[in-house]
Amino acid sequence: MTISSSLNAGVAGLTANAARLATISDNISNSSTPGYKRVQSDFNSLVIGSSGSGYTAGGVRATSSRVIDEQGSRVGTNNATDLAINGRGMLPVANITEVESGILNPAMLLTSTGSFNTNDDGVLTTESGLVLMGWPALPDGSIPNFPRDTTSGLEPIVLNRSQLSSEPTTEVNLGINLPATSTEAGGTPDPADTTTTIAYYDNLGRAEGITVEFEATVPASGTSNEWTMRLTDSASGGALIGEYTLTFNDSQTDGGSLASVTAISGGAYDATTGSVIVNVAGGAIEVDVGLIGRSNGLTQLGDEWVAANISRDGAPAGNIVDVQIDQNGFVLASFDSGITRTVYQVPLVDVPNMNGLQTLDRQTFLPTTDSGSFFLWDAGSGPVGDVASFALEESNADVATELTQMITTQRAYSSSAKVIQTVDEMLQETTNIKR
Repeated sequence: MTISSSLNAGVAGLTANAARLATISDNISNSSTPGYKRVQSDFNSLVIGSSGSGYTAGGVRATSSRVIDEQGSRVGTNNATDLAINGRGMLPVANITEVESGILNPAMLLTSTGSFNTNDDGVLTTESGLVLMGWPALPDGSIPNFPRDTTSGLEPIVLNRSQLSSEPTTEVNLGINLPATSTEAGGTPDPADTTTTIAYYDNLGRAEGITVEFEATVPASGTSNEWTMRLTDSASGGALIGEYTLTFNDSQTDGGSLASVTAISGGAYDATTGSVIVNVAGGAIEVDVGLIGRSNGLTQLGDEWVAANISRDGAPAGNIVDVQIDQNGFVLASFDSGITRTVYQVPLVDVPNMNGLQTLDRQTFLPTTDSGSFFLWDAGSGPVGDVASFALEESNADVATELTQMITTQRAYSSSAKVIQTVDEMLQETTNIKR
C-alpha cells in the first residue's frame, strides 16, 4: 500500500538523519583533537519500484566513511619531537603495552601526527601510549638497507639519556707555518718551537695525543727549504707512527707552499687529498698536511713558528642532551660532548587507498585489503611528504561546516517526523470512514 510505504520512508529518513547526526557529533567533539579525521555521511535513495499508477516509496539509507586522505592544518609547538607530515604519508607507531611486554615485532599502527616524549625507559612515546618506530642506525650513523614492504626492520625508538657515546678521531688537519730562516745555513731552531701535541680520542672515548715534531735540514751554505716531520703516538708508548721529508717552494709565484712530501715510514702521501694515513693504537687516522703548491696546510714563511689552524674530529664520551627529527625523518641525538649523531630514521608509510584504512582509537589506523599493501618510504621521496618537527596536525573537521550540517540534518529529521505524523493522521481518517 502506497500510504504504508510513505510511513516506512519516513522511518528510514529518521534513521538516516540520526546516523548523520552521530557523525556530526563525533566531528564536533573531536574538532580540537590533533590528527582526528572527520567522518562524512552519504545518503543513497532506495527505489522499490511502482506498479500501474501507484508509487511505492523506498526511502533513504545513510552510509558513513572517514576522510583520512584529507589533512588538517599544522600548528607550531615548542617540542622538537612533536611531529606532523607535510604531504602524503603516515608515521609508523606501536602500542606501548606490546613494547613493554617484550614483543620483538609489535604490530605497526599508523598515525598522521603525534606529540612524542621520552618516558622513564627512554622510549619515544605519546601520552596515549603510542611508540614511534624507526630503523636503527649503525655506529657510524648510516642506515642499513631494510625491507620496505615489511615491518621486520622497524624498532621502537629508545633514547637513553644516561647512555654515554663517543666518536673516535679519524682526521687531523695541520695548519702550521714553519720558519723559513731555520733552513738557512747557520740556523739553529729551538725544538720546543717546532713541536706540538694534538689531542685525539680513541675508540673508547679516551684522550690520547699525537706529537708532531719538525726538524729543519740546515745546509752548510744557502737554504735547504727541507724539513723532517715525525709523528709519535702516546697510546703506543710514544712509538714512531710516521716520518716524512718535506720540501717547500721558494719561487716568486708559490713561495712557502709545499713542493713535495716523501714518506720515510708511515702511509704514503696522497697528492689528491693532501694527506697521509698513520696508524695509532686504535686504528688509522688521516693527517691533512696540505696540497702541493697550495697554502692550505703546512707552509714555510718568515721567521716564526705559527700553529694557525690545527683541528681534529671526534669527541669524548658524552650524554644525550637534545633530540631532534629532521625533515628526512632522521633522529639526531646531540651529546654534551658536542657531537650530533644519527641514531634512527623514521620512514613514512603509504598505501594506495588511504580512505580504506581501518580506523582505531587514538587517531591510529591499520592497513586492510581495501587500503592495499603498505610501503615504507624515505621522507621526502616518492609520493610521500617530509616530516615537520615542532608541529602537530589539527583535526580536519571544521566546526562551522559541521554546525551548518547539523541545522540541515535537524530540518530533515523534523520533516521525516512530519511525514510519519501526516501518515498517522491519514490512516486515522481512513479508520474513521467505517464509523
